[in-house]
Amino acid sequence: MASSHRLDDRAPVLAISVAAELSGMHPQTLRQYDRLGLVVPRRTRGRGRRYSIGDVRRLRQIQAMSQDEGINLAGIKRILELQDEVAALEQQLAGVRETLESMSPAQRRVFSADRDGEISALRRGERPRRASTSGALVVWRPGHRS
Repeated sequence: MASSHRLDDRAPVLAISVAAELSGMHPQTLRQYDRLGLVVPRRTRGRGRRYSIGDVRRLRQIQAMSQDEGINLAGIKRILELQDEVAALEQQLAGVRETLESMSPAQRRVFSADRDGEISALRRGERPRRASTSGALVVWRPGHRS
């Protein structure tokens, strides 16, 4: 019988011994990676480490980059940081697309984004509010007319 419940890959449910076994590593290696910030597990009230399935995937990825590709830990850390940054940007882009889809066609044509990534819809002919150092960016679609 199939369950209708979906497991959260980010749920911190695995003890270090289980995460080490699933990733094919020694628990001491997981502790070292935690100290280096490569994989940062959640902590229990007693300060024990709890890993998620996503953490185990990341540990396997680290192992593959280290053993198969010969990348050192500093290089691996930078690669993981860049992957995390790309994922955050993709999530932000999805939010922008969702915002645009929820706007009426008249609002959709012009919007501004401030330095913090906050999106504001502008009416035709309206300019973004300027703070002394706003650095606002205005985006439009050339060739669109109302």
